[in-house]
Amino acid sequence: MNSIPINEFHTDPVQFPGLDVYAVAGNPIAHSKSPLIHQRFAAQSKQAMHYGRLQPAVGEFVSVAKSFFAAGGKGMNVTVPFKLDAQGMAEVLTSRAQLAGAVNTLWIKEGKIYGDNTDGSGLVRDLLAQGIEIRGTRILLLGAGGAARGVIGPLLDQLPVQLTVVNRSNSRAEELVSMFAGLAKIKGVQLEARTLLELEDHAMTTTAFDLVINATAAGLNDESPLTAGAVNNIFAPSSFAYDMVYGKTTAFMQQALLRGARVSDGLGMLVEQAADAFLIWRGADLSGQIDSRAVLSELRS
Repeated sequence: MNSIPINEFHTDPVQFPGLDVYAVAGNPIAHSKSPLIHQRFAAQSKQAMHYGRLQPAVGEFVSVAKSFFAAGGKGMNVTVPFKLDAQGMAEVLTSRAQLAGAVNTLWIKEGKIYGDNTDGSGLVRDLLAQGIEIRGTRILLLGAGGAARGVIGPLLDQLPVQLTVVNRSNSRAEELVSMFAGLAKIKGVQLEARTLLELEDHAMTTTAFDLVINATAAGLNDESPLTAGAVNNIFAPSSFAYDMVYGKTTAFMQQALLRGARVSDGLGMLVEQAADAFLIWRGADLSGQIDSRAVLSELRS
């Protein structure tokens, strides 16, 4: 169709002569912090670029994205609900995009659309920046959807001793474990699926986890994927609880705090995955010129 809304959020590349134009696509998208984040990175590294928003209707992502690139757009971040659409339209996928099963970063190079997934690297970078040790630790990952799948590979690369996946539907957790079993074996990581009932059973979950990551969307609805019984078994004062939802203290984070654990929301992950995308687009040599933690501090203030 011709009524592609690449003007709606100041994103039509034709309107910005002399600038390389990028955008974030999602629905809804007006709330997105990505334009501010990338504007700060551009200012820090003195890049002549413009970054806007795109809000395709559900089912129209591919036509909107193709129109954006055809008009001269250089790259795009992709968020809910279009990450699978982005993977489908990418002509070349990076290995981590293939592993993640979804794409959140697109760019055009020599006439071809490339796709990557920077979510997992963003999570790892934020954890490490907060001083959270991953190597040799026991990790519990809550959820088995796209968000969880996107971070398992990068977490395994950090060589934890154990990574346990728990989901409301145990079959989906088992599927994820099967999908990453080969990589886990290469890395020497014990990768397993457990049920919520097993987390509640103290005889089966006898030791708290070092790192507990909530990759479910429960926090958006002020809910937690964890029962009180599970909370008592998985958290200790030495634990770190990370919720990918950002902007509030979620029910999951409150449960962890009550057990004496430290907590974090996912705002740092958002900034760090954006930094990864920015360096893919503009060049890795700029890594010393952008300060993602300064941008995060500005957002938190």
